[in-house]
Amino acid sequence: MCTDADHGDLGRRALLVSGAATALTLGTMSFAGAAEGTQSTRTLTGTLPPGAPDFVYLPVEVPRGVREIRVAYTYTKATVPAGTQNNALDIGLFDERGTALGGDGFRGWSGGARTEFFVRADDATPGYVPGPVRAGTWHIALGPYTVAPDGLPYSVTVTLTHGEPGATPVPSYPPERARGRGRAWYRGDCHLHSWYSDGRRTPAEIGALARAAGLDFINTSDHNTHSSHAHWADVAGDDLLVMLGEEITTRNGHVVALGTDPGTFVDWRYRARDNRWAKYAERVRRAGGLVVPAHPHATCIGCGWKFGFGEADAVEVWNGPYTADDEVSLADWDNTLVSYARSRGGGRGSWLPAMGNSDAHRDPDRVGGPQTVVLADDLTRDAIQAGIRAGRAYVAETKDVEVAFTASGGKGRTAGLGERLAVAADTPVTVDLEVSGAPGCTLHIVTDEGTLFTSAPLPDSGTGRATWRTTPSYAAYVRAEVRHPATVPGLPGALTAFTNPIFLGT
Repeated sequence: MCTDADHGDLGRRALLVSGAATALTLGTMSFAGAAEGTQSTRTLTGTLPPGAPDFVYLPVEVPRGVREIRVAYTYTKATVPAGTQNNALDIGLFDERGTALGGDGFRGWSGGARTEFFVRADDATPGYVPGPVRAGTWHIALGPYTVAPDGLPYSVTVTLTHGEPGATPVPSYPPERARGRGRAWYRGDCHLHSWYSDGRRTPAEIGALARAAGLDFINTSDHNTHSSHAHWADVAGDDLLVMLGEEITTRNGHVVALGTDPGTFVDWRYRARDNRWAKYAERVRRAGGLVVPAHPHATCIGCGWKFGFGEADAVEVWNGPYTADDEVSLADWDNTLVSYARSRGGGRGSWLPAMGNSDAHRDPDRVGGPQTVVLADDLTRDAIQAGIRAGRAYVAETKDVEVAFTASGGKGRTAGLGERLAVAADTPVTVDLEVSGAPGCTLHIVTDEGTLFTSAPLPDSGTGRATWRTTPSYAAYVRAEVRHPATVPGLPGALTAFTNPIFLGT
């Protein structure tokens, strides 16, 4: 084994600028060829200062005849006052095809979930993509997520194992349909993390929990990697549709790519100010996916959505256990409905449907809490996506909660979730809400003027019904909420369920 140590000081390196994106490239770590079965190791240490670029690349010259590349890294946490960000350093890998945006050279990303990883032809650490270790300049990607005031000391060790490569496995993907019930309500959770990013559950464990939660479909959404796509085929079945995706985790917010083609990777290395988001949103749609900004008002660093909603197909209003940031997201989404209420335009941009997902990572995170219940023509990728895009959906806390919500008026006309009841402005409209599985909860009808109807608490049976009458001139849209009893005076109780709107009027 050959071991060398190099030292990197960001202050002595050049800042490379490409368009609006900035990246730092450190000095190259070089390796020579060696005998089969031997290993060569190099280590680089350095310190990243506050204000470091979002991505720092360490070039690694890989010779011919390498079977495996293995990377380990450490960094030092600082002693900082309460409220000051401490050090956090993410890591990933690009092969000899380079680091250009688009990800042709992408070989994996583990963020801060792992301290080491390997890649070879026949296998790779979860989060990374198996394949040949070809000769050329590879790059280790460091992502200084947060840097303490005194800087971020780091150490990166690369070990090459020399020898003949193994065979790269042919990926197998889950089917795009399951055995459905025709046009029916289907339950799903489209924001889930496995051990292929920062989750702690295997795909098999997630599949078992999804079935226990009464789900008909799920969508994979590991952070900044598609490496799990080839590991869900055995999880899918006649009773569970598994769609494939990614949580595109930028420094200015996260977005779920929902139901993309197998093997689709979407780059995340940009901010809102770089004016690149529209290109990558289109990449999601070209791959057959939906663009769904996730937890738009989450308070974690980099989690708040700052790209606007012009490219979105839906928005995740409820994320995991219902908290204050979900209440803000719900109110913000409701505000957007006012401006769209009188629009009759079709397609994206007419209005933005809402959904809810668990964002489950590990115990005790609850898969299917909440879940989006979609009216779809069948249990297929295309049909589920069409239902979400059209807003034919409501969000429920558990499989026990069921909601039926309709508006009727005029000459026997009726409209359901995501639809428009096209009647004259002064036409009487009857709104009917039926709920089950929500003992002690209250029913609410919300319009562009606010909450205009609240029921008494439901009985222990959890079943109840409410009827409310209005006109399109008074209510541009109606939607329903089901809420737990309030725990803080003056604040609403947590959601049990909510629906997409029904628009009223011509």
